[in-house]
Amino acid sequence: MDFKSTIGLVGLQVLGIVLYGLFTDYGTEVIGTGNVNTNTISNFYPFFQDVHVMIFIGFGFLMTFLKKYSHSSLGYNFYLGALAIQYSILINGFFHSLFSNHWSKIHLDIETLITGDFAAGAVLITFGALLGKTSLLQMIIITLFELVFYAINESLGVEVYKAVDMGGSMYVHMFGAYFGLAVSYMLTNKEKMEEEKENNGANYHSDLFAMIGTIFLWMYWPSFNGALASGNSQHRVIINTVLSLTNSCLMAFLFSKLIRPHRKFDMVDIQNATLAGGVAVGSSSDLVIAPYGALIIGMIAGIISVLGYVYLQPKLEEYGIYDTCGVHNLHGMPGIIGGLSGFISASLVSDSLYGDNIETIFPGRADGRTAPEQGLFQLAALGTTLGISILSGLFTGFVVKNITATEATYFDDNVNWGYEEVETQETRDDANPENRL
Repeated sequence: MDFKSTIGLVGLQVLGIVLYGLFTDYGTEVIGTGNVNTNTISNFYPFFQDVHVMIFIGFGFLMTFLKKYSHSSLGYNFYLGALAIQYSILINGFFHSLFSNHWSKIHLDIETLITGDFAAGAVLITFGALLGKTSLLQMIIITLFELVFYAINESLGVEVYKAVDMGGSMYVHMFGAYFGLAVSYMLTNKEKMEEEKENNGANYHSDLFAMIGTIFLWMYWPSFNGALASGNSQHRVIINTVLSLTNSCLMAFLFSKLIRPHRKFDMVDIQNATLAGGVAVGSSSDLVIAPYGALIIGMIAGIISVLGYVYLQPKLEEYGIYDTCGVHNLHGMPGIIGGLSGFISASLVSDSLYGDNIETIFPGRADGRTAPEQGLFQLAALGTTLGISILSGLFTGFVVKNITATEATYFDDNVNWGYEEVETQETRDDANPENRL
């Protein structure tokens, strides 16, 4: 990133200050004009901090598996996460006002910050598909484009379809994955991928660091799915997510052992497929799917994710779709499973179940929708998200490809980071192959 680009990004932050000054204000509770008997910060801040940990530690360390790209994985994750939170609040606020036809300043509260984290999650999922193949400048441009299309899709789903996606299976995970795959298809240089393939992988120590991200994500995923839930729904989110995660974890281990060469565990499966249950149960996590239903969803997600890493990802690469972190297997396909689970749950739910008002869970039911009709709107949100993510990703990739230079070297921190490399036995062996004989 050259001097002019860096100055331009400083200007972007100045623009952000101006936009926040013109179009945002504190929420009523923040300035003391709301209900004095409520304190949403005590309810939501612990969940917000959990989601924050997922965004900056979970996603960041999960992507450190590349043996020569850990500085970029963590550093760019940090920068892009902060940028996405900041600008998604503005962009989401604008499009929600547009779709609801209710114009006012964007009022900031703890829930606003949580929705900012969700948008950052979609961006960082996209970053996973592009990891090692794009410059920071390219990723910043991609992030700003994605936040616009993310807001359009999410506003359409929430304001028009009134489709429920409590844990973001569709609006966050599926959108981020397929947007990223489409951008990757447009941007990735196949010849350079072949040249740099030696660095497109892990070593013993980088895999260990990536497992830090996995464990943090696995532990805090119930908070991601339940951050904006309330009442009885929040109880169900936590229980359903934990059960689904346990089964995706168990099935990931078992199927990795069953189908990998020499019947040995593969760290790619353990780092990623173990988490697939959290994604897959997201859309239906606040619904009455029953404990056994959550276990079934987790089982299916864990199996599908491992199969995706073993069989589908190599096939996608044959067609020029390079997915560095395998987000299709962790976020894309489990996101579709989640959307379908939400469709089935919404279609079959009774008008009153477990003491909840059905209109609280499905706002669209207040308009007189039947359960099957609500299910069809859930399905429409699934299809729309898939279409918008792919088409907008192809468009974004085309634009970025034509206005920026290709990254000089793939999967190598040395291009953009200043550091003194510590010589180890491994680096000595790399420099002198005869040492390994």
